Amino acid sequence: MPVKVKRKDHINSAARNLFRERGYSATSMRDIASTVGIEVASLYNHIDSKESMLQQICFTMAEKFLAIIPLVKHLQERPEEQLKEAIRLHVLVITSHADESAVFVHEWKHLSEPHLSTFKKMRNNYEGFYRDLIRRGEELGLFKNIHEKFVMMVLFSSINWLYDYYKPNGKLNPSQISDIITDIFLNGIKNN
Repeated sequence: MPVKVKRKDHINSAARNLFRERGYSATSMRDIASTVGIEVASLYNHIDSKESMLQQICFTMAEKFLAIIPLVKHLQERPEEQLKEAIRLHVLVITSHADESAVFVHEWKHLSEPHLSTFKKMRNNYEGFYRDLIRRGEELGLFKNIHEKFVMMVLFSSINWLYDYYKPNGKLNPSQISDIITDIFLNGIKNN
């Protein structure tokens, strides 16, 4: 049994890497099997389908991001501090799961129904949390009065590419990256 679990992990890892490098559509089951060093037919002893691997990646990452919400809501802080913590945690998820993040950001559109609709609801819940934080900051006069959806999109655009930038032995660690993004972002939307 441990060999089978290990093989399945190897298959999932190969799929993540290939989905990131080539894209989901351009990756075949043959590509995954070849990377792992087994026959295509043998893959089905370990996985259901190529899409099941995409589902696993997308939904696991969505759950990791959604887990940020209660951690930040629990803080009895102003929206500015909550937003800083949400950014810090978002950066940690991306930098800890670079391949999965790349697949999550770019390949979710290949999910079939009903998984696609479920995924979109999860994403909308997460984005809504950020929009609410930004809106509350605007209402308190902490942030400039800018359309919160647009601000949220700019924020995610500045964070979600980190899977490509971050290197574990690079010049900046996740904490430093988070501090820089937070400083640039918040000083751009704060009043005064």
